[in-house]
Amino acid sequence: MPVSFTVNGQATSLTLDPRVTLLDALREHMALTGSKKGCDHGQCGACTVMVNGQRINSCLTLAVMHEGDEVTTIEGLGSPENLHPMQAAFVKHDGFQCGYCTPGQICSSVAVLKEIEAGIPSHVTADLDQVAFSDAEVRERMSGNICRCAAYPNIVAAIRDVHDHA
Repeated sequence: MPVSFTVNGQATSLTLDPRVTLLDALREHMALTGSKKGCDHGQCGACTVMVNGQRINSCLTLAVMHEGDEVTTIEGLGSPENLHPMQAAFVKHDGFQCGYCTPGQICSSVAVLKEIEAGIPSHVTADLDQVAFSDAEVRERMSGNICRCAAYPNIVAAIRDVHDHA
């Protein structure tokens, strides 16, 4: 089936088997290998990308479902010469160790700050009318992104740094 979407600001058209996941389309058909296939069941978050500004597990969605959508992967956030603020914060706060989960962690982190700013509550939001940034909010919202190296305190510090300097 043909599918057209925008990936990292570039209009893209592919012809894919309708069973191809968005993750496999990105990795195997577009050579965007930043997003990782960890569990392939939506449990680890290593495949997290943003679609129309919202984070999703790209292993759980079919590419053909994203006709006309805007997809942002880790490759679309920044470059080695011009890091996205979240990428720079992860480096500054040592928010990664082995690095396997890092692309998904960073994409999720960027979206988390947008969710909080938009006032979207989480399971730990005390006042649904006043969503506020806190470490507890960040930890809850990032709970779908697993880091087997346990860099969680550093990841929270990186997100807090970006939030405080926005």
